[in-house]
Amino acid sequence: MRIARRLFGPSRKEIWLKLSEEVNGRFVEGGFLGRDKVEVEHGGWTLTLDTYVVSTGKVILTFTRMRAPYVNPDGFRFTVYRKSIFSGLGKLLGMQDIEIGDPPFDEGFIVKATDEPAVRMLLANATIRDLLSKQKDIQLVVKDDEGWFGTKFPEGVDELYFVTGGTITDIDRLKLLYDLFAETLDELCRIGAASRTPPDVTVK
Repeated sequence: MRIARRLFGPSRKEIWLKLSEEVNGRFVEGGFLGRDKVEVEHGGWTLTLDTYVVSTGKVILTFTRMRAPYVNPDGFRFTVYRKSIFSGLGKLLGMQDIEIGDPPFDEGFIVKATDEPAVRMLLANATIRDLLSKQKDIQLVVKDDEGWFGTKFPEGVDELYFVTGGTITDIDRLKLLYDLFAETLDELCRIGAASRTPPDVTVK
């Protein structure tokens, strides 16, 4: 074990335990068949960090995700992600891209939303834009539930959601993700697009 630690550095469990201490959260051990996770309470919401795997038949892919269910009174949904070499193709196919009015941010990100004025108000928050810009790989989205095999949400409850390929063991990046989720949820409340009423749902 000590040799492996010297070769590969601290394990994911070690790093996530340390993360839970630094963000005043709790580390929940998944056991033999379960998934370890870190949970943080913020403003009546529970922010959950964990991993999951997908089998393609030949390889098993691991993903890191962060989730936070919340009461969404008006059903406002959005997606924000970094531009890539395929973004131009998306525009040709008619994909919506809302410009916020911050040239560096507009140059680096694609923004889609069900309510353009609302997403402009959300991203007028410079802290949110800065936290998004500090993530080298980011897709932040509001989902209505977790699909066929995930948690089903009550009416009027949605989920702030982030996922990326691989296992994140960069503690600074994870702390910035928690900051991003907390600031986004707070701002959604400020603009009337979220409620601090407990969502009455627990993600699996």
